[in-house]
Parts: sequence; C-alpha cells; structure tokens
Amino acid sequence: MKKTIFIIAVVFIAMQFIQIDKTNEKTDKNLEIKAPENIMTMLKTSCYDCHSNEVKWPWYSNIAPFSWMINRHVKDGRKALNFSTWENYTKEEKNKKLKEIFRTAYAAMPLNSYKWIHKDAELTRSQRTMIREWTGVKK
Repeated sequence: MKKTIFIIAVVFIAMQFIQIDKTNEKTDKNLEIKAPENIMTMLKTSCYDCHSNEVKWPWYSNIAPFSWMINRHVKDGRKALNFSTWENYTKEEKNKKLKEIFRTAYAAMPLNSYKWIHKDAELTRSQRTMIREWTGVKK
C-alpha cells in the first residue's frame, strides 16, 4: 500500500512539470463583439472564460491534471467561438455563430463543470431568453 501511494505521489508531482500555455492573445478591442451592455455583462460572466482572449485563469489552472482539462476547454471554446475576434468572422460565419448561441443558450452553456465552481456563471431563464432574443434568430 505504501508503495502504491508513493508511486501515485511521484506521478502527481511529475505531472506538475508539464505546464500549459495560459496566454491571452492580445487583440484589438475593435474586433470584440458589440452587444447591449446587459448582454455583454452576461457574456463576460458566463462565456468569456472559454470563448474569448480574456480568460481569467483560476489558481487551480496551475495544478495538473486540472490545468490540462481547463486548457482543452479554452482551446475548444475559442475554436468554436471567440468573442474577442468577432469582427474577423464573415457575415455568414457570424450568422452561423449566432444560431449556435441561440441553440446553446438553453441546452449546453455554460458547461456544468464550469458552473459547479463559478456559481455566478449560471444563467437564469430570463437571461437565457434575453440572449436568445438578442441573437435575432427566428425559431
């Protein structure tokens, strides 16, 4: 049993040497999505930590394997939608992204694993409705 605990401890310590890139790429503020103040507040509170270049890296993002999971979520989130580079999208891409926001406003976002730690990211039904209405997508 002691040998097993020792091996687990050594592996855990060794994992800490595999660091992730936690940079937030500098972007022109003119490229950021433009939305009414109440929508921007909701997006920044509930979405920006995975879907922008303004990620607030929490203390536990320094501890493997959590750091690896967080880094993967951020990379995937930015790849799917990056509010910091919104104006780089074509009109067609913007329309597609707005439809995705419309669809995920009730179903999937923010992720439960994120809301578990970030209670303020939970969107109320009313907030979700406001976001969906803001997208302007017809059902």
